[in-house]
Amino acid sequence: MNIHKIEARDLPDLWFQAVNDVLDHGRRFKIDRGSYAGQTRLEYDYFTGYVKYPGTQPLLPDIPASCGIPNPVEHEYIYGGKGYDRSYMEYLMTPHKEVGESYTYGERLTKVPITSGKLKWWEEGNSEIIDKREIDGNVVFEEEGNLYLNQIEWIIQTYKKYGERNNQMVLQVAHPSDLTLVDPPCLRSIDTRVQDGKLIFFVYFRSWDLWGGLPANLAGIQNLKEYMAGEIGIDDGEMVVESKGLHLYGYAEDLAKLRCLKE
Repeated sequence: MNIHKIEARDLPDLWFQAVNDVLDHGRRFKIDRGSYAGQTRLEYDYFTGYVKYPGTQPLLPDIPASCGIPNPVEHEYIYGGKGYDRSYMEYLMTPHKEVGESYTYGERLTKVPITSGKLKWWEEGNSEIIDKREIDGNVVFEEEGNLYLNQIEWIIQTYKKYGERNNQMVLQVAHPSDLTLVDPPCLRSIDTRVQDGKLIFFVYFRSWDLWGGLPANLAGIQNLKEYMAGEIGIDDGEMVVESKGLHLYGYAEDLAKLRCLKE
């Protein structure tokens, strides 16, 4: 197994290097199940990327006009605008879910039900097991008689209250029951660390579309990181990303070759 590593200046640099390298180092697989079943894709065995300055603008890929191809991600897709009923930032940072959607990243991050044994321990005030906090309508809130927590605000509050040396603060997207879904979430977790006065993200995707998915996802996640750093009162820091399934679908190979000036 080849573990492919990239060190990048910013997010567009990470994207370009990964697109360029997968054409040379990716392995071609037939897709057996899920999105694009029956087609092929170029895929890294395992991918890691380290981005030194992920907040450098612009966050989206740089496509020279001479290439004659569109940017894989429009600015309006991330922040909202003409042609989009919902921005990616709303999908990532709010609990809103459309009819027919089995999940959204925002629902998983901002509206987590406290149930079963955890709810029992919460109600009992069992401080040996549960970090019970005030129901403030922000970090912890009630809705229709149910109790929920907002992971984003919980982590912000924790760093502000208890300091930076805390290895527990992981934004969890995956649920064990996701195995029952036909198309489970690609983003599984965003781990966090505060170090040297900066907020650092460690991002893991189980499967990841390199051409359009990576730049859209990381632009949104970078905005989330900047929000959290600002609320904590620290600087925005680096980003480390990983995936066992970063890939380029067949339809995007010709576009990738045009962008990288390859035959």
